[in-house]
Order: sequence, then C-alpha cells, then structure tokens
Amino acid sequence: MSTMIKSRLVRNLAAAALVAVAAVAGAGSARADDSVNTGYFGGVAIMGYDTVAYFTDGKAVKGSEEFTYEWLGTPWHFASKKHQEMFMSEPVKYAPQYGGYCAGEVVGGGVTVNVDPEAFKIIDGKLYLIYDVGNADDFAAHAAENIPKADANWPKVAANLELDKYH
Repeated sequence: MSTMIKSRLVRNLAAAALVAVAAVAGAGSARADDSVNTGYFGGVAIMGYDTVAYFTDGKAVKGSEEFTYEWLGTPWHFASKKHQEMFMSEPVKYAPQYGGYCAGEVVGGGVTVNVDPEAFKIIDGKLYLIYDVGNADDFAAHAAENIPKADANWPKVAANLELDKYH
C-alpha cells in the first residue's frame, strides 16, 4: 500500500473517530459558519491561530482571545493588536483559501476539518492550510495543477458544507 493511500486511510479513520466522539458527546456542529474551518470543537477560525502571523512571521502562531475579530460569522484570534488591525483592514488578503479547510482535500473535491497549523504554504500571496507537513510540500510542488483544481472544486465543496453534507 502506498504511503499516500496509507496517509489518507489514517486521516479518514481519525476524522471518522472524531466525528463519532462528537456525536456521542452531543457536540453537533461546532462551526459558527461552515464556510470557515473552526475544527471539531473550537468554534474559532483556524483553531485559534493568527492568520496574519503566517505572512508576517512565516510560521504558525496561536492567537489570543484578547485580540478577536468576528468575520464571516466566526471569531478570529490574533497574537497582537497590530495583527488584528491588519486583518480587519484586509481580511481577504490574510484569510486562508477554502475557508481554512485542507487545500489538498479540496483538490479532490472533498473536505476535511483536520489541518495541521504547522502545515501551510503561502503561494502567490495566498495562504493554504494542509493536513500535514508532507502533504503541504506535495501540494506546493504541484501548485500549478492543484490550485486550479481546488479553485474549481471549492464552490461545490462550500455548497456541501452549507448543506452539512460532510458532517
């Protein structure tokens, strides 16, 4: 079995397990707006990470409730007042593509809530979050093919999210 197939199998099993736990716990959907990835239990965009920091610091930085801004019906956390203000002035510039869902999964027409905040790529000034670091490297290596596919698939994926088809 190839590494890619094993990776997808593990990812899908982990996602199914988390969905089962959420169902048993009665958690339901934790998203304020399904067009923005808030993870399974957080209710905060991109699991509370500061989306501006990916651009300014070049790394994943956890945001703070102290610096929160609501956009698209979802709270976004930032590491500093400056980052909060930068996002408020240009949210589309800093927001991750595909609502912060795994860009690699959107390429295939699906979606996974699971992303690793450390697994990201900035390509042509846009932020892409991915399931894991290895897949982020692969996504970037094939960006010329992957991004047009994901862009074409995103409207259908987003519509399915709105219909609650994926969870």
